[in-house]
Amino acid sequence: MTFSLVARCPRTGMLGAAVTTSSIAVGSRCPHARAGVGAVLTQHRTDPRLGPLAIDLLSRGFSAEQAMAAVVAATPNRDWRQLAIIDRDGRTAAFSGAFVAPEKDEVHGTDCAAIANIVRSATVPRAMVAAFERDPSAPLAERLIAALAAGEAAGGEFVPVTSAALLVVHTEAFPYVDLRVDDHPSPIAELTRLWEAYRPEADPYVMRAVDPDRATRPGENA
Repeated sequence: MTFSLVARCPRTGMLGAAVTTSSIAVGSRCPHARAGVGAVLTQHRTDPRLGPLAIDLLSRGFSAEQAMAAVVAATPNRDWRQLAIIDRDGRTAAFSGAFVAPEKDEVHGTDCAAIANIVRSATVPRAMVAAFERDPSAPLAERLIAALAAGEAAGGEFVPVTSAALLVVHTEAFPYVDLRVDDHPSPIAELTRLWEAYRPEADPYVMRAVDPDRATRPGENA
C-alpha cells in the first residue's frame, strides 16, 4: 500500500526520495539517503534495516545494481520486500519479492526509479516517472513531490493515503530537506505546503550550520 520514488539531480548532485502510504509515519521507516552516496527505499512488510545496509554498500563503491543484489542475497525474507536504489551516478535498481501484493510495478527513468505495491493501477509508477522527468530544471524536492501527486492522480491506493515524506541530501552529512507528514487526510498536499514554507529556509539553514558568522540574522538562532 505504498508508492514512492528515488531520484538524483545531475545539475546539483542532490539525491532524494519521496514516499506516501495509507499507514502512519512512513518517513520514519522507508526513505534513506546519504549525500554523495545514494538514496534507498524499502517498503511492503518494510524492513528499515535494509536502507542503511544498501547505503553502506553504495558508500563502499557498489553500483545500485550491485548493492541491490547484495541486499537481496543477504535478506532471508526477501520475498516480502520491495526496494529501490539510486547511486551517485544516477544508476538505479529495483526489486519486488514474490509475495509483494499487486497491483505492483517498478519503472526506471532518467535519474529516477519508482516502485509501488497494492495500488489501484500498475501505471502508478510510470506516471510518477513521467512527472519527475517533466521539468529537469526544477528543484529536486519539487520534482519528487510532483511525482507523488502524479501517482495519486494515476489511481493511488485503494484507501486514502495518510502519511508522506520527502528526503533530500546535498553536500552535508545532515539532510538538505527532511519533511514528514505523519497522519493527515491529505498528506501530499500538506507535504507540498511544507515544502513551499521550507524552501526559502533550506539554504540559510545549511549556512547556519557551516558558517554561522555569515548566516545569523537578528532574532534567528534555530
